[in-house]
Amino acid sequence: MTASPPGTQPAPGARRFMAWMLLFGAIALMADSVDARYLDPDHKKFIFLLGVIGTWRYGNAIMHYLRGMYFLYWRFPRMRRAVERLGDRALPSEVFMVVTSFRIPTHTTFKVYRSVFQEVERLERPVTIIASIVEKADEVFIKDILRQTCRHPDRIKLLIVRARGTGKRDGLAHAFRALSRQMPAEDAVVGVVDGDTLMLPGCVANAIKFFSYLPNVGGLTTNEYCEVEGSELMRQWHALRFAQRHVNMCSMALSQRVLTMTGRLSFFRATVLTDPDFIRDVEADHLEHWRLGRFQFLTGDDKSSWFSLMRAGWDTFYVPDSLTLTVEHPPEPRFLKATRQLMYRWYGNSLRQNFRTTRLLGRRQLGLFTMYVLYDQRVSMWTCLLGLTASLVASLLFGAQYLLLYLLWILISRTIATLLYGLSGHAINPLYPLVLYYNQIAGSAMKVYSMFHMDQQSWTRQKTKLAGGGNLDAALNALSSKAMLVASVGIFAGAVAGLIYLSHSPSL
Repeated sequence: MTASPPGTQPAPGARRFMAWMLLFGAIALMADSVDARYLDPDHKKFIFLLGVIGTWRYGNAIMHYLRGMYFLYWRFPRMRRAVERLGDRALPSEVFMVVTSFRIPTHTTFKVYRSVFQEVERLERPVTIIASIVEKADEVFIKDILRQTCRHPDRIKLLIVRARGTGKRDGLAHAFRALSRQMPAEDAVVGVVDGDTLMLPGCVANAIKFFSYLPNVGGLTTNEYCEVEGSELMRQWHALRFAQRHVNMCSMALSQRVLTMTGRLSFFRATVLTDPDFIRDVEADHLEHWRLGRFQFLTGDDKSSWFSLMRAGWDTFYVPDSLTLTVEHPPEPRFLKATRQLMYRWYGNSLRQNFRTTRLLGRRQLGLFTMYVLYDQRVSMWTCLLGLTASLVASLLFGAQYLLLYLLWILISRTIATLLYGLSGHAINPLYPLVLYYNQIAGSAMKVYSMFHMDQQSWTRQKTKLAGGGNLDAALNALSSKAMLVASVGIFAGAVAGLIYLSHSPSL
């Protein structure tokens, strides 16, 4: 196969422009194919297409977007100016960084630790790096990176903590206990960094200054971009998730109730991380479930740390100008299998914490808006499937125009959402409308499955799974999980059928 002559391949910008034109052309062709009767608000079938549930769902999305943009472009810039007026007084007296590394490729480990060393060297404060590792080779490698990277490596204290390789939670707990033995100052701040996260210039200073400005904030998290080692579709899928995360984080930061202390990079007060209750939550968090009994969490340390902060009465925050670059290694080369594994882990962690948090903490500690958001997470997994299910059933019963109009609405609404995400500071791509819809449907299906299988969990990097109880208990749990899943899907299908019936009732 011969190489193409120079200039015969379109430039990336030209390819992207052509992709956008194809997207807009598809919308125009589909709109031209829709029967105009189905767009008439006076027509009774319009009730089926634009109902109360759809208005509520899109209203939630608009609310979060407006809150996020208000925080990003009005509230946060004023907070940043107030913090900078404090000067060096906003910096803590000492800084610690906890870095966890396990089964990370060597080239990624080099880039991550180099970024950490370069970043903390800019701080005019005593810095201690606590590296939680498993293999001895990593210790030698990290020390070599320190000598190569820093002009004055003797100014940075490096502690190596050897974990057992039984999971990230154990590695973090070992590191936090090592931190406690250092007797950090009362105002000390600790950054917790994953082994695949690069710090961009100014990341640490931009974040840690907010602890002096917001005295009731116990932990805060940062703005993530990604570098994906995978296909173009996988890269855009991850990039879109970070854009969505950015908007949602900004929305929740407005209430100082960010819903997770992201494991990739978050900062905490040292007094929080050295609290035995916090360490116990991270190391051995568990759930008491009415049907499945008591089981331990394997993953989701970011949710456990957030729950511990909420229970102790701390606020949580998001710093959008503290930037990191995450090196993503998909667990599988195939897009569908990889995204399904990741969504199953993420959404399972979220639901486990969701049910426990609303039950144990309540409105007094979480606030009314946060309670609403948590309850909405449980409902949205079903409402996101409503449109597709109803349009498929209606197209079979009353004609294909219903499905065509539904697909047109999907293209238009997701394209508008994509363009709005461009205002958040994250790049957008013409693949986003399709990826957005895939996330909605596949993500909702994984949430529904996870809700009835909360005891089933695994870590995509370390192939460990939760050991079941006795054979009889495990069999009963599996049977009851499947039965409840089937029953819930049946109830949902019945509700959709009822909605379609009502929308076509002659009395309406």
